[in-house]
Amino acid sequence: MSLTHMDGPTDGGPAAGGQALATGPAAAEPLLRLKGVSKHFGAVQALFEVDLDLPAGQVTALCGDNGAGKSVLTKCIAGIHQPDAGQMFWQGQPIHIRSPKDSAALGIETVYQDLALADNLDIVQNMFLGRERQRRFILDEDSMERAAAETLASLHVTTVRSIRQPVATLSGGQRQAVAVAKAVMWNSKLVLLDEPTAALGVAQTKMVLDLVRRLKSHGLAVMVISHNLNDIFEVADRIAIMHLGRMVAQDRASAFDRQSAVDYMTTGGSSREVAASASTTRRD
Repeated sequence: MSLTHMDGPTDGGPAAGGQALATGPAAAEPLLRLKGVSKHFGAVQALFEVDLDLPAGQVTALCGDNGAGKSVLTKCIAGIHQPDAGQMFWQGQPIHIRSPKDSAALGIETVYQDLALADNLDIVQNMFLGRERQRRFILDEDSMERAAAETLASLHVTTVRSIRQPVATLSGGQRQAVAVAKAVMWNSKLVLLDEPTAALGVAQTKMVLDLVRRLKSHGLAVMVISHNLNDIFEVADRIAIMHLGRMVAQDRASAFDRQSAVDYMTTGGSSREVAASASTTRRD
């Protein structure tokens, strides 16, 4: 399949200008599609007509330097911010996400970098925090324990000693696993992970990346916001790169290498594209 660029000839690199490419002659509609999403805060334009596709059963890495707009875009999907312009489509149907409740109702769950876990509560209590099950006006502890254990088992989270141990006693990787399990147990279809391996050691990072793969194998769409290119190229099926509020490249992970990804993140363009364009000009 040839790759189309916004400017210049086709050179085999990733699609620039936020142009999402089909992966086959009859590519399925992505679970979530953003078209022309813009957002400003006063005089500051945070997002400029951003396009983004998040297909089911795939891991999409959202990359960019600090200030690129990743967090603002994520919060627009999560319902914390409302876009000033543009459209969102859920399974091909137009939607308006006005609050985190709207986002959750669609099946979108977000795991932020701080994880939002209560250290003084145990794993079960954290997974059901704000959504506790009751039977005859008392907490249904047995039902919540079974559901928590089944969710952790389905994600192959086997390193915790007990689902009743306080979250404060867990390692960084275990805490991330609990936060992800909390997100996926509510019939979620899209999980947004904000820097899931930040400040983790090698073994814990591997544990979290394995967890991301299992989310994908369960058919969920996953968006991973990360600066770590090693992690990105290990788990991502697709890469979307932002620069100064714009989506500058979006394609299959195999269409990028580390140097081209760094080029897009730091300059908004690829030096390899410039070289290919110059070479073509000389031949002409």
